Amino acid sequence: MPAPSAPPPATGGDTLTDVIHASDTLARVFAALGDPTRLKLVAVLCAGGAFSIAQLTANTDISRQGVTKHLQVLAEAGVVRDVKLGRERLWQLEPAQVEAARQTLEVIGREWEVALGKLKGFVEGL
Repeated sequence: MPAPSAPPPATGGDTLTDVIHASDTLARVFAALGDPTRLKLVAVLCAGGAFSIAQLTANTDISRQGVTKHLQVLAEAGVVRDVKLGRERLWQLEPAQVEAARQTLEVIGREWEVALGKLKGFVEGL
């Protein structure tokens, strides 16, 4: 069964407005990364390129079917993609989606710091 086609890369952007406009795609990315098994798979793919299902299940207690299901969720979110090499399917990271998620967290972090600064100013002014 072919992997689902990935959505276009999300652009995290530099402002909160950019984050809001990309929120649907980014929500899928964060939801996919929210599972510990999927996060581990992404970490493995980040560290080493493209891997087969057999390589991704080596030294784990997760079945090939389980890993395949997790990879399909990640593919639907646009975090990974598969490449067919002969009879084998290799999975690799789609860095644009991970970078968009990182940028989004950076924007939210900056906004949070501004909000905390305003709260601190208000409290100190009392």
